[in-house]
Amino acid sequence: MTTARLTAAKSIARDAGAMALGYFKDISSLDIKSKGAQDMVSNADLEVETFVRSRLAAAFPEDGIVGEEYDDVVSRSGWTWVIDPIDGTANFVAGIPQWCVILACVKDDQTQFGAIYEPSGDELFWGARGQGAFVNGAKMSIARTSGLNDGSVGVGMNGRTATHMAADLIAALSARGGIFFRNASGGLMLSYVAAGRLIGYAEPHMNAWDCLAGQLFIAEAGGQIECQSAEEMLQDGGRVIAGSPDIFDELLTISQAAFKA
Repeated sequence: MTTARLTAAKSIARDAGAMALGYFKDISSLDIKSKGAQDMVSNADLEVETFVRSRLAAAFPEDGIVGEEYDDVVSRSGWTWVIDPIDGTANFVAGIPQWCVILACVKDDQTQFGAIYEPSGDELFWGARGQGAFVNGAKMSIARTSGLNDGSVGVGMNGRTATHMAADLIAALSARGGIFFRNASGGLMLSYVAAGRLIGYAEPHMNAWDCLAGQLFIAEAGGQIECQSAEEMLQDGGRVIAGSPDIFDELLTISQAAFKA
């Protein structure tokens, strides 16, 4: 049943993205609320997630669903969908076209496939375990580098972790001649690593709906990620460090130092 679900994931991601884009083109009419520091939700997030959930429930009624905005649906099939209706809401509500719709699917404690659609640029990133990772049909491949000074590293930050962590990582990168990149959408930045646009990504804590799909893309594109339990990520989230095999060990070392409480 992987093929049917993967096909559905790509279709639903595109349709949900088109729906969200309609709201994005009329952002002055959005109802925006704060969930915490630099963490917002709009009626677009809520309505897009409702749309995705309804499509999934109709197609795969026994499957579980974990999403950012609503309560979990327990799986009766062994398959669990993980969704973020709009990753990069801060960008979305500010009119910055760097946001995406994320769907991933977990089974047997592993992410089996995922789809991330960025409507503003009409880019569909997708991948499946053992089948590779693609953007708009083109196979993605991780960047090959000579070191941290040979490309940009995505750096994530959030209100759930100590404020010094991202700053300490950026300082360590800079000391090695590296450059950091941040666009406030973890899902897109992980996709950019898989596509070879960034050489790595690090964030002290991410929720499962933000990272599971992108981590799979990176692994399938020849990159390196930390081994993690998908089920544990669904429960608690966790640290995300990923990148080219050429720089992964060094990125891991400086990230571990920076992410100490």
